[in-house]
Amino acid sequence: MRYFSILLLFVLSNTVYAQSNTNGLSTSFKFKEVIDKVSMYYVDSTDDEGLTETAIVALLEELDPHSTYIPADELQAAQTSINGSFVGVGIRFQIMKDTLNVVATISGGPAEKLGVLPGDKIVVVDEENIAGVGLRNSDVREKLMGELGSKVKVEIQRRNSKKNLVFNITRDKIPVFSVDSYYMVDDQTGYIKLNSFSRRSHEEVRMALNDLKNQGMRNLIFDLQGNGGGLLGTAHRLADEFLSNNKLIVYSEGRAQPRNNLRSEFRGLFEKGKLIVLTDEYSASASEILSGAIQDWDRGLVVGRRTFGKGLVQRPMGLSDGSEIRLTIARYYTPSGRFIQKPYDNVETYRKDISQRYLNGEFVHSDSIKMPDSLKFTTLITNRTVFGGGGIMPDFFVPLDTNGNSDYYSDLLRGGFLNTFSYSYTDENRKSLLQKYPSFKNFKEEFSCDDAFMKSFFSYVSREDETLEKDEEEYKISEEAIKLRLKAYLARNLWNTNEFYQIYNDSNEILNRAIEIIQNNEYDKVNLDR
Repeated sequence: MRYFSILLLFVLSNTVYAQSNTNGLSTSFKFKEVIDKVSMYYVDSTDDEGLTETAIVALLEELDPHSTYIPADELQAAQTSINGSFVGVGIRFQIMKDTLNVVATISGGPAEKLGVLPGDKIVVVDEENIAGVGLRNSDVREKLMGELGSKVKVEIQRRNSKKNLVFNITRDKIPVFSVDSYYMVDDQTGYIKLNSFSRRSHEEVRMALNDLKNQGMRNLIFDLQGNGGGLLGTAHRLADEFLSNNKLIVYSEGRAQPRNNLRSEFRGLFEKGKLIVLTDEYSASASEILSGAIQDWDRGLVVGRRTFGKGLVQRPMGLSDGSEIRLTIARYYTPSGRFIQKPYDNVETYRKDISQRYLNGEFVHSDSIKMPDSLKFTTLITNRTVFGGGGIMPDFFVPLDTNGNSDYYSDLLRGGFLNTFSYSYTDENRKSLLQKYPSFKNFKEEFSCDDAFMKSFFSYVSREDETLEKDEEEYKISEEAIKLRLKAYLARNLWNTNEFYQIYNDSNEILNRAIEIIQNNEYDKVNLDR
């Protein structure tokens, strides 16, 4: 099988750009010839469809690291984050002890409307038992997602209920939110965390901006850490919220794609005021378009670490069997002319770039980042030096904080114990917790992971994994990090993701540095054009 995959790759990669070979045979006919001969004469039976798909994947990998193939049966899941919605029942779930647990219901979704509650256990779907059968996340999606308007029958075990509850749920569009969290970090500074650039992101960010402005926001911290990108058009519209006066936001061009300039077009909601964009090594693509435009026009500051370095534009192209290729059609450039794509001559080196940066010390020391003078550019208002060719370099570097790390903490995270314990504790104590802390504000200010709480946590870990012993020295190193994450998980289970980040962001060193830059007037000393 491997031999013929390589053979097909050779055939395709050496003929795809030619309309015909020397004998006048079309590329597609030559490819079909190979498939037919393999099918007719190969020593063993073959899967022609599988061979073809393997060849397609190999062909696209020869082009660049971001041209990809998506099979038809994986397309819906792949489009979820881009479309900003999927069709399902509207629950956030977790599999524990081989049982599907409802962590939360999506507000306004079909499950919530019918009365499904956090803590419910779904044990039967369409007359099929799903408890204790090795259920996986992909199985849950397959059973609960489906066609718009279709029905799914579920049986639920509920605490203190003597018999299963039956719900006939009509599947509907469920929003996938790209704004994870927004809130005021102080009296004048708002914070927004965006996880992707989907079709809904612009609308979500506008809602957050309006709400924060009504709360007195004069400064904004826009968090793109870990944001791998999304739609170019969404990056354009979001940048337009911060830039005025027909400013160039990004331009793209390719061999078959003429130059396309995207400019600011409307009056944005935050064109004035101090603006900081947070980035790290996983901020990519659309995140780099937005942060690059803000930096190039001296509209705000970029704080954090060097971004991923993806400057290629992909276009989705559907195939006849329902599958899709996402083909790189152009390169994009920031307003100053920066092409921020890192080199990809060696695919293996490209894939290991982030880990190599870590090994080089780049996450800890900014002077470990070596950028040649040929990649120097200047911003468009104040002529500050910026760089291309390998991501967006921050204006203020923030090293990776590893002080709270330990092997014991890593074992707890990898085993999922912090998450599953928090869910179990919430499920067993939800009523008493909400009585004691009727609002998130009460919880944030008053709840602490005291000795009794931590004793129950360690007892839980011992029951779940007898081989994982508590290491006292390493626990002391990671104690604050462990307690903070446990409290954040409890907040998410009692309320939502927004509340999770309001607690967990206490450990966000890049955010804390941004707040410091605003509060101690370092921002003003940069003399940006405002």
